[in-house]
Amino acid sequence: MVPSSYYLVLSAVLFGLGVVAFMFKRNIITIFMSIELMLNAVNLAFVTFSRHLGNLNGQVFVFFVIVVAAAEAAVGLAIIILIAKHRQSLNVERVDLLKL
Repeated sequence: MVPSSYYLVLSAVLFGLGVVAFMFKRNIITIFMSIELMLNAVNLAFVTFSRHLGNLNGQVFVFFVIVVAAAEAAVGLAIIILIAKHRQSLNVERVDLLKL
């Protein structure tokens, strides 16, 4: 049986990698993937705590986070496609206005 601390360390490392990618990358797709990585790291921590404590509250919360992340992915990818179509670039520094 793997100790819970291993899962929490993995979750912290994944979250840290997501934060670093979010801060230093300038591509919208990379930023979007780093946000998803951070969400999945938090989900791993929720499942770990839920299993460690022996109740299902954390796993139910993970289900809702996954549903919201799926909706966010659909809307976010639609916005990214529109930006790429109209601006001809996915660089964050070139997309400074909200109007197309």
